[in-house]
Amino acid sequence: MTEHLKPIKHPQGDLFVCDITDVILKDDLASMEHPFYSLSKKPDREPRRYEHGDKWIEFRPSIKGLPTIYDKDLIIYAISQLIAGMREGRPLSKRVRIDPYAFLVFSERGTGGRDYDALCDSIDRIDGTRFRTNILFEGTRTDEWMGIIDGAKMETDEKTGKIKSLELKLSDMVVDTVERMKVLTLHRDYFRLSRPIERRIYEIARKAVGHDLSWSFLMPTLHKRSGSKGSLREFRRQMKPIIEGDFLPDYRIDYDEESDKITFINREVERNTASPAPSPALEAPVLRLSPDIHEDARRYAPGWDMYELEKEWRAGVYEKRLVVQNADAHFIGFCKKRGPYKR
Repeated sequence: MTEHLKPIKHPQGDLFVCDITDVILKDDLASMEHPFYSLSKKPDREPRRYEHGDKWIEFRPSIKGLPTIYDKDLIIYAISQLIAGMREGRPLSKRVRIDPYAFLVFSERGTGGRDYDALCDSIDRIDGTRFRTNILFEGTRTDEWMGIIDGAKMETDEKTGKIKSLELKLSDMVVDTVERMKVLTLHRDYFRLSRPIERRIYEIARKAVGHDLSWSFLMPTLHKRSGSKGSLREFRRQMKPIIEGDFLPDYRIDYDEESDKITFINREVERNTASPAPSPALEAPVLRLSPDIHEDARRYAPGWDMYELEKEWRAGVYEKRLVVQNADAHFIGFCKKRGPYKR
């Protein structure tokens, strides 16, 4: 499996990323999983618009194009730094000071001159792209124009031409997401996925399956959510080595050709539920939580990473083979016992 991944250049800890579109449109369009980041290595300057009922969102790229899925690494890094700081007791800030060398190491990149130039291009695309969305409430429509960052400042060594430091000013939207811990923890092998489509498919699986056992998509639906601009036929061709290679972190993929259905299966949960001679009495419980349960649970366990708490809760239920009649209530009870996060 690992032969399909890029070699590990540098060890690293947990990676955190928030779903920007979920933050903007709350629960209205959460299930659509908009492909905000481009999967193309060429400049993508085409505006995008997504609609669901009376809600819509538009992405408006700059002359340098939409941010790519590789540009997203910078946001992942910034969010990871913020969360690490919060856990050490530092106050949350919109401004994140970044050591460019540390970022390049973190994201499994080279540290040559071209890599620093590519970092500047990433900032241009992230800072230049804006999005607009509508909010309807009691007959009034409010249009909002937003970005992921509100600016950046860079210091460069005049003699060597290398970037000495970088400061990002994150938008209120991103900071609010971090403050409420609406983030997902990514597998550390995420940066070892070499193709844009591989990263995007992992993101979709990570959000859809989470810590459950599995989740399925019809191939045309997955194609749409991926943001691929190629044909469905081309998308099938791209998916084939991902399915056959079985190298996706956290999840393996089953494909039913007859129904044209892709199923992502959580490797860890599958291992925990495996049994040489399963019987109905010993089967692991199906634990399906409500979409908004983390928001409710956060009131009882403020400061905790809800996804990590959910993972620990599920592991305990599977290990003890508990009979859970109401997964939401059981999880809330687990969080109440934890209480506020103590730094």
